[in-house]
Formats: sequence, C-alpha cells, structure tokens
Amino acid sequence: MLSRPGGSADGARVYCFPHSGGSPGEYVRWATRLPGHQVRAVQTPGRGSRMDEEPFTGMEALVDSLVSQVAFEEPFVFFGHSLGALVAYETALALRERGLPEPRALLLSGTAAPHTLRARPSLRGLAGAELVAAIERVYGPVPAELHADPELRDLLLTGLRADLEIVSGYRHRPRPPLSCPVTVLGGRDDEEPLDDLGAWRAYTTGPFDLRVFPGDHFYFRECPDEFFAFLDGALTQSAARAVLGPGPVAAAHVLP
Repeated sequence: MLSRPGGSADGARVYCFPHSGGSPGEYVRWATRLPGHQVRAVQTPGRGSRMDEEPFTGMEALVDSLVSQVAFEEPFVFFGHSLGALVAYETALALRERGLPEPRALLLSGTAAPHTLRARPSLRGLAGAELVAAIERVYGPVPAELHADPELRDLLLTGLRADLEIVSGYRHRPRPPLSCPVTVLGGRDDEEPLDDLGAWRAYTTGPFDLRVFPGDHFYFRECPDEFFAFLDGALTQSAARAVLGPGPVAAAHVLP
C-alpha cells in the first residue's frame, strides 16, 4: 500500500495520504524537495499501479485495511491533504485504539475539522459526463482532459467516484483527542473558513499550529517554495523531537 522513494535516514519519515482522486505519485515526487527526509505515499486500491483493484468507498473499511496491512515504521509523521487529512486523522485514532505506535505529529491540509464539515451529496450511480457535471457543481472545475477524452475520463473517475463516496458518507464520531502535535495547513483563497480549519485545535491535547498560504485548495502547487520550506522545517523539528508549532493558536499564520 506504500510507494517508497529514497531519503535521508536521519530525517523524518512522513507518510502522505492523497486527496480525492489524487495519485500517490505526486507526493512521492515531494522527495526531491525534501531530500533530508523519507517521503512515502499511501497507495490504495483503484489508483496508480493498483488501478485494476476495487477501490474502497467507506472510511471505516479503508482505515481498517491500512492499519491491518501497513507496518508504519517508527518514528513517523502523517501528512494528509483534503480527504487524505481525514484518512490520516482516522488512521491515527485507529492505531491508538489498537495499541499500536502512533504518529509523532499530524500535518493536516485543506480540510475543516470533522465536526464542522458540510454534508456532501452522494454521487453513487452517476457515470461519465453526468458524473463530471455533478462533481463540478459540488467541488469545482475538473481538468479539461476529463471533458476531452472519454476513455481517460472513465479510467480516472473510477477512483475519484469511490473517494467522493468516502467523503459523502463520512460522519464525525466524537472521541478523546490525540496527544501528538497537530499542524493544519490551508490556502487563503480556499473555500474552507479559517475558523473551521482552526477548529482542529480541539482534536489534540498537544501543540497546535495553523498555517495559511497564498492560493486556493492546492496552494502547495501555487507557492511550492514557501510550502516546502515550511514543511521541511516542520519535519526537521519532528525528527529532532522538538515541539511542532507554538501551542494554542490565537490567529492564523499567513505566509506572504
């Protein structure tokens, strides 16, 4: 379930959980910008080299598979973007519940705290152009090639439809907070309100930080230099067993 690029054995080991429809390959390539750390990406069925496998459509089954099949090598940090942030959080809880080693820190990107999430409509049963239109109404524009190439569209939409089913079916279940540091990241122009990003503060008894970058939902593609500089620093602190973040957040940190 993991893609494993190289990296320094002295740095942090970070497991990346992709966004809805995202390829683990994008996160594996982050290793070139984070040479001092070990970057690994979670690759679930229905995407990448596992395209022929049936994808998960529910959070519980996905997380159960992850904690059952993946031996996360200590010490480690989780990074998740959008849907991946929720999967990373739920995986951390599942590891705790099973008495297994937990992440040293969580870096959660591009999604509001679970209890603030808005309900999303199910896209079950939709396909082809009809599915694309529904996705754009709810989530915004999709890449142009999904309109131009029906064969590519149908191939890519298999995993995306399953991911969006996970999103629409996900329900917050109150549980005791984690104890590890939590850092939440987002784009200044994303649709997620800052208050909802900051609401992650209640999900840990440890240090908390909120960082806001220029850009929209995929801010890390728009301002990669600022993003990777911050991420490198956060991972370096984690590897050195230092505290991630300044403690309870009073205001968002917005990078120029």
